[in-house]
Amino acid sequence: MKQMFDIFKLAPEDVARIAASENEAHVHNYEELLVGVKGTVEHFIDFDSKLIEAPFISFVAKGKVHRVVPGLQNGECEIWGIRFRSEFIAETTFQLYSIYHDNANMALPADRCFMRLDTLCQLMLDEVKAEEPDYSVVRHLLSALFTMIEAERRKLAPEEVQSIKSQSTTFKNFLKTLEENFRRPEGVEFYAEKLFMSSRNLNIICKNILQQSVSEIIETRKLIEAKSLLLTTDKTIAEIGFELGYSEKSYFSNVFKRREGQTPGQFRKEKKTLIS
Repeated sequence: MKQMFDIFKLAPEDVARIAASENEAHVHNYEELLVGVKGTVEHFIDFDSKLIEAPFISFVAKGKVHRVVPGLQNGECEIWGIRFRSEFIAETTFQLYSIYHDNANMALPADRCFMRLDTLCQLMLDEVKAEEPDYSVVRHLLSALFTMIEAERRKLAPEEVQSIKSQSTTFKNFLKTLEENFRRPEGVEFYAEKLFMSSRNLNIICKNILQQSVSEIIETRKLIEAKSLLLTTDKTIAEIGFELGYSEKSYFSNVFKRREGQTPGQFRKEKKTLIS
């Protein structure tokens, strides 16, 4: 996906079309949220398959192997699909990894709160379809959508009664520590010491949960922020690199190009053209 954001709605006619297509398990280079208003999905993720009935939400992080097969519920299907690049809401994306890494799907009650999620999706679609869409409005609506989902999740499963595995807790603490320190030029040892554990064990946990090493996750978080700053500020590439703990502009540009396939300048020019 080249664009920063996309939203669509699956209808009954899409169910037959997807069923007839080669719908193999795959990975995305973007984040995806499904909001099921009507219908069902058979969702294969984390090497497990579950049948979910609306109303529900399902978050699929970039790089997760998954497959979605939508179905009818009383002859109806209405499922919102929202796709966005990590940098579109950089400050929120890693929080989503922490929340949904071990529980992608969540059933919700068909109440006023869920109807507001449907309304927010419609508002985003209307804005995207406008003659001159304002993606800053879309960004705020998407952030509000995730805030409302998180508020509902906390009501349904309060932290004090959740059964949280040790690895999950450590991973969440790592992401919290990373969010507070990713702008600093710190490596794996720094985070391991903060969590009172060895670098090896922290790497094992991160590999198990996100299929990335600690260094890769640190770098990913820096680059998500870099892309956000490239799109939302007029700071120079050198200023952005320095802000994120890279002492040399050339090193920052090399890391960026190795991960993204283009220089920071090329990324800024291309994405700003797409948004405008």
